[in-house]
Amino acid sequence: MDQITPFAFANFRNQNRKFGIKTDDRRRHMYIIGKTGMGKSVLIENLVYSDILNGNGACLVDPHGDSAELIVNSIPSNRINDVIYLNPADLENPIAFNVLEKVDPKYRHLVASGLVGVFKKIWADSWGPRLEYILRNTILALLDYPDSTLLGVNRMLVDKEYRKKVVAKVQDPVVKMYWESEFTKYNEKFLTEAIAPIQNKIGQFLSTSLIRNIVGQVKSSIDLREIMDESKILILNLSKGRIGEDSSALLGAMIITKIQLAAMSRVDIPEKDRKDFYLYVDEFQNFATESFANILSEARKYHLCLTVGHQYIGQLEVSGNTVVRDAVFGNVGTMIVFRVGAADAEFLSREFTPRYTEEDLVNLPKYSVYIKLMIDGVASDPFSAGTLPPISKKTSSEERVVRATRERYGQSREEVEEKIARWSGVETEAMMEKLEKELEDKRFGKIVEKKHDFLSAMRGDFIKEEEKEVQELEVAKEAKATESGRSGDSERREVREEDLHVVECDSCSVKTKINFKPDPSRPVFCKDCLKDYRKKQALEENLRGRRSENRGSGPSALEQKMRNDKNRRLSEQKKPAPVSASPTKPSAPANPPQTPRVPASGPSLSLSDLSGSKPTSFKGNKQ
Repeated sequence: MDQITPFAFANFRNQNRKFGIKTDDRRRHMYIIGKTGMGKSVLIENLVYSDILNGNGACLVDPHGDSAELIVNSIPSNRINDVIYLNPADLENPIAFNVLEKVDPKYRHLVASGLVGVFKKIWADSWGPRLEYILRNTILALLDYPDSTLLGVNRMLVDKEYRKKVVAKVQDPVVKMYWESEFTKYNEKFLTEAIAPIQNKIGQFLSTSLIRNIVGQVKSSIDLREIMDESKILILNLSKGRIGEDSSALLGAMIITKIQLAAMSRVDIPEKDRKDFYLYVDEFQNFATESFANILSEARKYHLCLTVGHQYIGQLEVSGNTVVRDAVFGNVGTMIVFRVGAADAEFLSREFTPRYTEEDLVNLPKYSVYIKLMIDGVASDPFSAGTLPPISKKTSSEERVVRATRERYGQSREEVEEKIARWSGVETEAMMEKLEKELEDKRFGKIVEKKHDFLSAMRGDFIKEEEKEVQELEVAKEAKATESGRSGDSERREVREEDLHVVECDSCSVKTKINFKPDPSRPVFCKDCLKDYRKKQALEENLRGRRSENRGSGPSALEQKMRNDKNRRLSEQKKPAPVSASPTKPSAPANPPQTPRVPASGPSLSLSDLSGSKPTSFKGNKQ
């Protein structure tokens, strides 16, 4: 049994009885007309709200914004995740909608006709056949080029390299021939005069970030076919006061065209499996292009059910063209009339006679209507009724709906503008400032990191990377020493006892024997102290490598300290020692100790300075 959607009440035997319309009858569309303030928007709001409660898929196109905000505030909790709230006035989180994205070749002419139609409607006074001819071929060419958007229209007309890339991808032979054989033969004066109006008109939309950030993104974030098949709710807040009248008309017409294409694409599933989707268009005249006539005549078989409303019939006539008006009155099944003007009453009286006259149509009170209702595929006789009161049950769900829509379908404004600027090849001032800031942050980060590493080393808080480097250096040195030790084992076995020299370790004062003559100016170590010395020297070399390049070379602080200690002991040995029974130490060499070489420049740093708990001040030698 068909579902009945209530929308009005009738007085029957002094009782108000609610009545509605069946699903199958809604597929033949509903038409609402009446003067402003008579209750048309309230009727549409009640129909949308009923569909939401019944779990149906619906789309509301509202050029004022009030109905959209009311519906968003009345969403039941079980359907919040099904709502997509497209509000172009939300500048910081634009939702992508590319009308040129992945259009089936069979329906590309519909997209071109829809876009040309809305441009023609907006600029009817300055429209011409040459402008339409060039614009139509431009749109058809871009439909063949992957990842194209409306931003490519003006670019294709002025950028030869971009135009060459697009034409190379065009599959339609007629469109390709136009760009290769006709457009290239235009002389400069003619070409300038021909494309200037297009640049002017398209540029009006794309010059503002509000529209550009929506239609300029390559991949749409909303899938209209998915919305229809999964019975989701799409609410378009196209408030003229916030985004402008022309922008509202353009966005609305593009989305309606894409909804038509999405409905027609459902030809790939059986008709019995197609879910009904309800499209509501308030102030229908803003989007009433010639291509809309096709929707009225073909949408029924794809289960796209239209409900349109506007104020007077003259709005459907563009420059004397009555195609849309004739399509409306020739295809709608249910007609709902509020109070109208005398001219419209004369026209509509042909639909409502003999029951109601012109005088009846112009004297209807507010929220009262005359209806010709489609019942089981047959139009009923006209009767009077009253519309249901406005929606009173509000759930204050707007904040949750907006947040969910932003998270799932929106992108940040900065990312979108950066992508568009990159596509157009133009580096905006904001982008340059951002890049400069990033580079400056990286430079500053490196300086801070080096300073932190140096201070950490001064305090003895060596990070793991330093320890790893030291360990790797030790392993390499030990491996080298082992290899050289193996090759010299045979030679060391032949060293005679009288060739060994008894020395005292400069670190622990333990006596040991070495097989070479010691240098008085260099420190001497035992085996254990030599390992410690090499480890400390490797660590100090690692620290020295982190110093700035302008510091001079010189002996390490550790080596300098050991030399000073050696010289001090040698000077003490020159003094006469008291006679004792203990064996004397080997006499000091006759040559006086050499004065340690002072570094040409740069600071001196010793491991003893690193052992302190406080950071040591760092000062270079004065020249």
